[in-house]
Amino acid sequence: MSGFVSTLALRRPQRLLPVALSLIAFLDTFRPINTFATSYHMMAASSPAAPAAYSGNENIVVVGGGIMGACTLYYLTQKGLKPVLIERSEIAAAASGKAGGFLARSWHTGATAELYGLSFDMHAQLAKELGIESYRQIPTLQVQGGPRAGQKKSKVKPSWLNGRADSAFMDDDTAQVTPKEFTEKIVAAAVANGAQVVKGTVVGLAFGEGQDGTAPVASIRTVTGVQLEGQEEEPIPCSKVVVATGPWAPVAGEWFGIPVPMEGIYSTSIVLPNCEAASIQEPYALFCGEDENGCHIEVYPRPDGKIYMCGLGGSDYVGGSRLTPGGDCDRPEKILPKPHRVHAAMKSFSAMSPSMAHGKEPMAAACMRPCSQDGLPILGKIPTATNAYLATALNQWGILGAPAAGLCMAELVAEGKAKSANIDAFSPARFFTSRTRRGKKMKGIEVGEQW
Repeated sequence: MSGFVSTLALRRPQRLLPVALSLIAFLDTFRPINTFATSYHMMAASSPAAPAAYSGNENIVVVGGGIMGACTLYYLTQKGLKPVLIERSEIAAAASGKAGGFLARSWHTGATAELYGLSFDMHAQLAKELGIESYRQIPTLQVQGGPRAGQKKSKVKPSWLNGRADSAFMDDDTAQVTPKEFTEKIVAAAVANGAQVVKGTVVGLAFGEGQDGTAPVASIRTVTGVQLEGQEEEPIPCSKVVVATGPWAPVAGEWFGIPVPMEGIYSTSIVLPNCEAASIQEPYALFCGEDENGCHIEVYPRPDGKIYMCGLGGSDYVGGSRLTPGGDCDRPEKILPKPHRVHAAMKSFSAMSPSMAHGKEPMAAACMRPCSQDGLPILGKIPTATNAYLATALNQWGILGAPAAGLCMAELVAEGKAKSANIDAFSPARFFTSRTRRGKKMKGIEVGEQW
């Protein structure tokens, strides 16, 4: 990867949907070798070269090609900007490509209720606008399995739930989307609007003149460029930068001299093929109680005939040096499923739905959900920079909340304030307790003696 940069050079099409679909088809073709490409024009350097000069009146860079970065990118283009997305692996390489995609409108309280309620409605609209085929409304059932199941008469029970399981209606104001399709298509839409994608690993930032990395932690600096591995001396210039790197955001915290107290929740999931009876004929999302196998499985039949399952138990909490370069969880490719949790989940599901589980070979995956210390998202301006922003830590509601969070971040970056929802409670500044040093400052930059 060192020194490799590929950019998407773009033409604005007359119709968005055909362009988006052609991009996805091309991404599918290139995925095995982890490159980005489009059906328009791809510029790929066979040897290290300076990054392309980016058009537009502002050079806004978004770091991270998951759903949070993708939505921010898209809504920046909706404001007439042409931002640059930098991703080291592939679009939706981590949790954004391996999550369940369950959406609920009214399950949220407190500070997140407004944001997630708005985002639920935005998913329905985006599905129409972008041609997202996996989006649909789906009712949700609560399921109790195990030895005691069968003692109650279930009020709502699909025919495929034909084992030891009691089920009851839970909510019908719920929906689903396949995260990988959503993330790829919203990036495609942003690309069609003039955004660019760069493949590379961000290793640091360039700051304004005289603001090197030795500046005091409490000083306020201005980011002038984003440094890629192998191209540190020729950073991609930027007027503003949004860091949306999921559980790896603490690495960026070191660049800005701020704490980002969060960790990755490392979990295994599985997908079962050939489950049309559940996914097409009688689709219900299931939330199951914890069982004797240490599972509390969540079952999401998808419109493509498959069933997705998470809640397999045995999740790890990953933080610190494990997430930093050289750590055992420093890249999406290192996050591998746990076979014993796959076995446990299949045992649990077979007891509840022998007809669906029989003869199926599960496809296993694993990812890390970004979770902050206080459980709230981290969305907002970084307190030690004049032009840098952090967008992460939506945890288990990342797929649900990303559209509204991305819209709010685009508003904050482009207009100075989030207008669509109140995100004040999610500011990164809540973790930053160091007192700003006193003394003369010129536009936030320390001048002369400080104390």
